[in-house]
Amino acid sequence: MAKSAPFSMRLSDVTDQLVSEEAKRTRRTKGAVVEGLAEEALRTRRFPGIAFRGSDWNRRPWVIGTALDVWEIVAASRSYRTPSDMAAATEVTEPQIRLALAYYAEYPDEIDAGIAESARPLAELQRQYPTIDTITVID
Repeated sequence: MAKSAPFSMRLSDVTDQLVSEEAKRTRRTKGAVVEGLAEEALRTRRFPGIAFRGSDWNRRPWVIGTALDVWEIVAASRSYRTPSDMAAATEVTEPQIRLALAYYAEYPDEIDAGIAESARPLAELQRQYPTIDTITVID
């Protein structure tokens, strides 16, 4: 991703301390911390009801009021004709489904990557993580 021209800003002492601590904890620059926080804040303002969670290297959007990441709602929505059909069949509301789909329309590559990651075959995961253990579910 291309970077814009640099600009300077002054943070309050309290904010500077918090950013410095986050930079140290995550082993990133202060600029990278501020950029990441700004991007998440701007996305949550553009898409009220979306928040972010996950580790520093794997932040992902989820829909507030559900336990679901956006990619999970988008993937599930593909099994239904319309958001209202999905809402009728699940505990996810139609506005929550439409919010996830609107976010997806803006950031399709990010959401498609989450869907693809979740669809990795077990054999591939076992090759990558040789000590992974599986559980057999008996109905």
